[in-house]
Amino acid sequence: MQTMQTMQTILIAGTQSGCGKTSVTLAVLQYLQRQGKTVRSFKTGPDFLDPMWHKAVTHKTSYNLDTNMIGIEQSAQLLAQHQDTDFGVIEGVMGLFDGRGGVGGKGSGAHLAKELGVSVWLVVDAKGMSGSIVPLVKGFVTEAEAQNFHISGIIANRLGSENHAKIIREFLDEYQLPPLIAWMQKDAPTMPERHLGLQMPEEHRVPDFMDAFHADIALMERCSSTLANLPLPTDAQTQTQTEAPLLQGKNIAIARDSACCFIYQNNLDWLEAQGASLYFFSPVAGDAIPDNTNAIWLPGGYPELHMDALSQSATWTSLAEHIKQGTPCLAECGGMMMLAQALTDKDGKRCTMAEILPISCTMQDRLAALGYREDKLTGLKGHEYHHSKREDHHELPTAYNLARGDEGFVLHNLHASYVHWYFASAPIVAADLFRAKQPSGHL
Repeated sequence: MQTMQTMQTILIAGTQSGCGKTSVTLAVLQYLQRQGKTVRSFKTGPDFLDPMWHKAVTHKTSYNLDTNMIGIEQSAQLLAQHQDTDFGVIEGVMGLFDGRGGVGGKGSGAHLAKELGVSVWLVVDAKGMSGSIVPLVKGFVTEAEAQNFHISGIIANRLGSENHAKIIREFLDEYQLPPLIAWMQKDAPTMPERHLGLQMPEEHRVPDFMDAFHADIALMERCSSTLANLPLPTDAQTQTQTEAPLLQGKNIAIARDSACCFIYQNNLDWLEAQGASLYFFSPVAGDAIPDNTNAIWLPGGYPELHMDALSQSATWTSLAEHIKQGTPCLAECGGMMMLAQALTDKDGKRCTMAEILPISCTMQDRLAALGYREDKLTGLKGHEYHHSKREDHHELPTAYNLARGDEGFVLHNLHASYVHWYFASAPIVAADLFRAKQPSGHL
């Protein structure tokens, strides 16, 4: 098998959610680039927003890696296919050992580091901390060693001064713990947030962290992993071991704008690898479904932020006609919400939507659902994460068979639910979502 150039690779993990992983990751990307290094970023877990911010810094697509939804083999292949830079920086998810279950289970940064042989830089929120850094880091290091991976460096976040960093550095050295390779000041720029996480970089400029971020490039190079022998997939593997591409000749229309922005690049690449031609349209702008469309994909995003535009969108006329004629359509989370009779925001404002499906959706302050999902009959894997709830106006046939989560519904060739699917997890099943199976009919 082929191999690519050597790439220094690290996983930036945190002690817990909220410790500053994303800000630190962006600072590391900025710092490495200003040191003259080329960089490529990745994100652990089923996240859409962090990769957008990565790309805003590197100007390169940031790919998701995930040992649960994507799988170990495919994650390794994605890393192998993009060894085109000096440094590969993988942002972790939640705390280092937080995953689908257990301590360091599938989907966690720990499991990814172990399976791919990647060293970890641990981000610690050290505000107000001095000697307590030792038992905290020692515990993480000991557990990492027990699980057969290596924490090679510490990044201390929210420090008060250079002297504070000196104290932390000396304690780590005294107790023979991983070195302090970088630290961030407590007055560093903050990232803008909203209910589903960070806001999008198109709404705000990427903060310049360099005045508040202090690092040692020599330590960074010494404390990273050299992944020189990851195998590239063969052509047969790229085609998911099928005799022919599953979607050869299909024209797939994909909603993509500020309301429909939760799209894994992995999924776009997979559709094209299966022979599909991709065309994009904007419901916010009122675009009609492109001519010669064979299937439609409505990804999730933020329809609740564009209710006025969506309530008047000219897209719905052509979309309703396609669905009525039996054109296959996959609607995920926000994409499903746009097809509703109405959408109500958390302040009680109500707007009509496409009025294609007999449902209504309402935003709420609290999280409605979060977690990995898998169809028990087909093995198709995905993730669910939303703050809205759906009211079905009458009983609908279920689309998926899940142990937990939103099973959604199917009407003719329209499949809709709150779940964001990862297509390569079950290629034939995913391809069938874009191929007509049910007889056409009126909704």
